[in-house]
Amino acid sequence: MAEATAVAAAASSKDPHVGLAAVAALRALQESLEELQVGNARAQGWSWAQIAGVLQVSKQAVHKKYRRLGY
Repeated sequence: MAEATAVAAAASSKDPHVGLAAVAALRALQESLEELQVGNARAQGWSWAQIAGVLQVSKQAVHKKYRRLGY
């Protein structure tokens, strides 16, 4: 958790190299966490429409992105 906090703080750095690298790291973390939670939701019986609603994307978009998880 401390690492994520440090990366979030670095995202507001005045140094563009530091800030942009932090943004890229946060993007990767966000993708990983989203995949984890989509998997959790599907394992608990959530529909693609329910997941899409919470993520504020279309059902088709979330299904296309995560159907490879095998749900």
